[in-house]
This record gives sequence, structure tokens and C-alpha cells, in this order.
Amino acid sequence: MGTVLVGTCAWSDHTDFYPPGLKPTRQLEYYAQFFPVVEIDSTFYALQPARNFAGWARKTPENFVFDVKAYRVITRHDRSPMDKDELAYIVNRFASSLTPLEEAGKLRAVLLQFPPFFVCNPRNISYLLWCRERLASFTLAVEFRHRSWFEGDTRDQTLKLLADNRLVNVVCDEPQIGQGSVPMVAEVTYPKLVICRFHGRNAQMWYRKGLKTSGERFNYLYSDEELEELLGRVLPLSEKAEEMHILMNNNFGDYAVRNALRIREMLGQLATKPQVGTDSFN
Repeated sequence: MGTVLVGTCAWSDHTDFYPPGLKPTRQLEYYAQFFPVVEIDSTFYALQPARNFAGWARKTPENFVFDVKAYRVITRHDRSPMDKDELAYIVNRFASSLTPLEEAGKLRAVLLQFPPFFVCNPRNISYLLWCRERLASFTLAVEFRHRSWFEGDTRDQTLKLLADNRLVNVVCDEPQIGQGSVPMVAEVTYPKLVICRFHGRNAQMWYRKGLKTSGERFNYLYSDEELEELLGRVLPLSEKAEEMHILMNNNFGDYAVRNALRIREMLGQLATKPQVGTDSFN
């Protein structure tokens, strides 16, 4: 059985998880006392300088690891046209900034989470392979957000595409409504790693426009019964991969950390719990 690491997507969004008065610059250190992995999502919104990654590597234990969400321009969230030379420049800047994490041995994967309008067609397949080529030195994980990638016969074709190109299939749990959601496809396409991202099941907010914060879309706390059902579906994948990451993305209030801590308890991994409300942190 492979190693199972449980954490959250981002570390700074968790209301009431951190002790009162704890400086934001020390949140990652506190988080790393209770979790062995985290996804960096600030990289989606802006290109980060290498010094940030160096600092994050320095503040975490030796065996702590990161997944890094690719910059939104790389994953085509910005619809504005861009020539390949300009895009290649951005990809190179993003890749070079990750050097400190690589050198520290703490970078596990770069997440390519494509937008709901990134449909399954030859043009987008070609772009995915272009990303694979430009980011050849990294383990790349792919999360699709349009159902066309997994409908009918396309499902097996997509899994073959990922496997043939050493791309990690991201196993998702999310509301099952419309084309902008994907089913859970519990398959391993890269034997070194499988990533599970649990987004919650708030169907009412999934397509809602004009949200004050992105967290409103993920306003969902999984019950113990739901967590047990999810673990029953994804844990068998750890027999086929050297390492599994289970990442909670229901980042509303403290829901993500509560569910992630509960999963660690269910797996017998949690030695100590955070003392919510205390201001002592050594």
C-alpha cells in the first residue's frame, strides 16, 4: 500500500483553525504540525517569486510536501488570445520559480486544473500535450472540469491519454450537475502518485455568479458517513500508486481542516489535535 497524505488546498483560508494573534507568516508552520501536505493555490492567481517558495520550504518539516496549482494563464482561464511565445515565457517563469521547492525535495506535483469551458477536443488535447512538453521536468496532475472528458467511450480515451503521457489523474468529488462538473473517476494513471480533491457537494452554489468569495462555492461540511464512503472508493487506489494525496478543497470557514483532520483520525494518522482558541504556539 502506498503512503496516504491528507491535507487541504491552501493553508490561509481556515477560519478559527489558527490560534488568535498568530501572524499570517507563521500559519504554514502551525498547519504543518498537523498535516504532511498542502496545495499552494496563490500560484493560480499570480506568478510568485522564487523567494516565496524558498521560504515555504524552509518553514516546513523535512518530510512535508507541496502540490502547486498552475498559474491561471497557463490553464487557459483567461480567454484573451496569447501567442505561443508569450505563453512559453510565462510557463518558463512559473517553472523557474519552483526551483527552491524542487531543490528541497518538497515539490510533488504541479496541478493543471482546467476551466469548465476547456472541453475535450483535438485542439485542447494538443494544448495539454504542449504543457506536458514545456513542463517536462515536473510531475503534472490534471483536473478536468467539463464532463466531455469522461462521457461514454471518451472516458477510457482520456485515461489512456493521461497514462501514456505520465499525467496524474485527479480524482474529484463535487456536485453532479450539468456539463461543468465531472464524475469521480477513481483510476490511477501514473504509478508514482494519485491525487484526490474533494470540493464539497453544494449544488446550489456550484454555478452561482457574483459570489463575494470563492469559498462560498465550497460551503459544505462532509459528514462522517460521507467521508467513510469517499475513503471506501479512493483508498483502494493507494494499492496502485506509491503515494496518494487526499486534499480537502471545501475552504469555507474551517470546513476543510475539520474534514481533513477527521480523515486523518479515521486513518489512524493523527497523533495530536490543534487546540483551537489557544494563543500558545512554539
